[in-house]
Amino acid sequence: RANRKRKIRREFEKNFRKIHEGLSESAKDHYQDKNGGNFFKLREDWWDANRQQVWKAITCHAGQSAQYFRHTCGAGKDRTATNHDCRCISGDVPTYFDYVPQYLRWFEEW
Repeated sequence: RANRKRKIRREFEKNFRKIHEGLSESAKDHYQDKNGGNFFKLREDWWDANRQQVWKAITCHAGQSAQYFRHTCGAGKDRTATNHDCRCISGDVPTYFDYVPQYLRWFEEW
């Protein structure tokens, strides 16, 4: 398992290195890699820009009756369940678990 995780991490680093190489000089300066191949800030900004499209790709075959397991669309008292295809009516991603460290997600899921 550790070997598989290491391989995935290397692939991420390789892909974000390619993205970094294609950036303008000012963007390269902004995303300067100070962690030896990590490109953490670039990865974080990429995820912020693309998380909605990734969710759509993950749920593209979810089906009309598929729902996320919690009422996570909206905020406060106005929260609703996903209407269909595991998506909010607004098109927003119904969860922010992707911003929560795995060990804390485990507590939420159980």
